[in-house]
Amino acid sequence: MKRMIASISAATAVALMTGAPAQAAPADPVKALKSQFVPGKGVKFADLTTMIEDGEGKPYLRRAGSFQFGRGGIVASDISSKSSGAADEGSTLSVSGRTIRVGTTSYSQGGTYRDQMPRGKSWYKDPDGMTGGVDGWFSQLVNVAEPATLASLLKGAKKTRTTYSGTTTFGRLAKVSPWFRATLPLRSSDKTVVTFKLTVDRNRLPQRLTTSFPVTGIFDSTGWEGKTISVETRFTGWGTKVSIKAPPANKVTTKLEDRDGV
Repeated sequence: MKRMIASISAATAVALMTGAPAQAAPADPVKALKSQFVPGKGVKFADLTTMIEDGEGKPYLRRAGSFQFGRGGIVASDISSKSSGAADEGSTLSVSGRTIRVGTTSYSQGGTYRDQMPRGKSWYKDPDGMTGGVDGWFSQLVNVAEPATLASLLKGAKKTRTTYSGTTTFGRLAKVSPWFRATLPLRSSDKTVVTFKLTVDRNRLPQRLTTSFPVTGIFDSTGWEGKTISVETRFTGWGTKVSIKAPPANKVTTKLEDRDGV
């Protein structure tokens, strides 16, 4: 009996020291991503857009934001943007802006809407609005926090230990990505090629994504020929608590005034 008790005690001690076997992270990045879809949890990200012309790159736009997840994926986003460098030189963009999106409804503040707000209002509501306002056209069009989008990129991509690289097109993204359709609802060509490189962390979750595409894929007009948009996105804080809510109703408007306030 003493020997039996000693054996049980020894086994218990070993179990306490070693702990339960660690659960391995999913080898498939898509499965790893889906494992993050817990209500009230999410991820943070930061974008840097560079405008490239004649081989020279200039900072164009910086963004910081977060995604809130539900059981089926992204349920809300909050993105702040600030133009810089090339964008400040006769910019298409305004200095800064913020867009909160809950479901498919977006609330935009500042940016191109700054001078069009009625008195006492600071947010423009669009029931089927863009993910990042007008600034989103010049930012990250590829959302690897969407399982279908991530799976589409990985299919046929060149793979190393933690990196996937390849190409896709605006047309393919439009088919699989609600984010892309809401970010770039109007575009000059679905044949535009997007080159990408995705690095995943040790848990197989997206860590860094770089994409590049010609600006002419967005605007079919002179003045943009030869220019390329390159965007780097870094993800941090997978599984952290994220709570995104619509702005106060008394600060929201669905009507904009023209530049003269008429």
